[in-house]
Amino acid sequence: MDKFRTLFQHFQCSSELVMNGICLLLAVVTVKLYSSFDFNCPRLACYSALYGLGLPPFSSAASWPTGSQSVVMVEEWRRPAGHRGKDPGIIRFMFSSVLQRALAAPLVWILLALLNGKCFVCAFSSSMDPDKFLDFANMTPSQVQLFLAKVPCKEDELVRDSPARKAVSRYLQCLSQALGWSFVLLTTLLAFVMCSVRPCFTQAAFLKSKYWSHYIDIEHKLFDETCTEHAKAFAKVCIQQFFEAMIHDLELGHGRGVLAAVSAGSAAPTATDGANEEREKLHGITDQGTMNRLLPCWHEGKPPLRLSQEEPLVGDGWAGGGSQPSRKEVATYFSKV
Repeated sequence: MDKFRTLFQHFQCSSELVMNGICLLLAVVTVKLYSSFDFNCPRLACYSALYGLGLPPFSSAASWPTGSQSVVMVEEWRRPAGHRGKDPGIIRFMFSSVLQRALAAPLVWILLALLNGKCFVCAFSSSMDPDKFLDFANMTPSQVQLFLAKVPCKEDELVRDSPARKAVSRYLQCLSQALGWSFVLLTTLLAFVMCSVRPCFTQAAFLKSKYWSHYIDIEHKLFDETCTEHAKAFAKVCIQQFFEAMIHDLELGHGRGVLAAVSAGSAAPTATDGANEEREKLHGITDQGTMNRLLPCWHEGKPPLRLSQEEPLVGDGWAGGGSQPSRKEVATYFSKV
């Protein structure tokens, strides 16, 4: 389990390109898993469109923004200013990163669904114009609507051997694949334009937002790890004190005999060194009240980002800002992929 956790943390710390690739790969896998099940169209005019368009792409889009980076972004947006001001550029950069990962899965879903054509046939077979096909001349309007609704089902007796079903299905599949390849071309051209236009903008604001965005993400993780380590050390010291007190009470109540030997064994140098090490991890915070006051202070008044007292602090609490540039900096937050 530790190896998987370490591998997951390594991927989390990787570049945006690697994370976007992982999201795309997972999206393709989920599409393959979904398509491996039997696709049964409802064959009802009022439900086929909803089923064909599909809720899975939207559910996959909603799954990615629930990651750790989106939580950090919301916390940074909603937290009080305290001793550290909030930079809107950092929040925009984090939102851009979350949005790119959130859109990766539904875009892959839409592309593969259009190239496959089954969902498109199910969604739009009932809305086809029967005048485009010659085989519907001898049917009543109600029979035409029933026939078009059953086009996605190859095994239905009404449309199994009908050439009209093949014509409608082939027409919709060709239209779906044309839209799919057009979608690929449009996405490729859009990515090319973004990569070409990006160097024309000033990159100083972008680099600053990217750096402090990474800092906030790492700070959030380190704070959680420190809290976990402190809670673990606090629990160990409390348990050790409990057993030492119990042994002392037992010694007073039943004499020093065997219990004295147990007490002597518990006071061995190794145990004492371990207790001192755990106490050092507490950083002097040894009671519940102090810890309860410390945690709100971290949320309400983040410490200013200044490691050296000689360095002047910027007005918004972000160290290293220096003098503000006279010209307006414009940052672009779209990905290279």
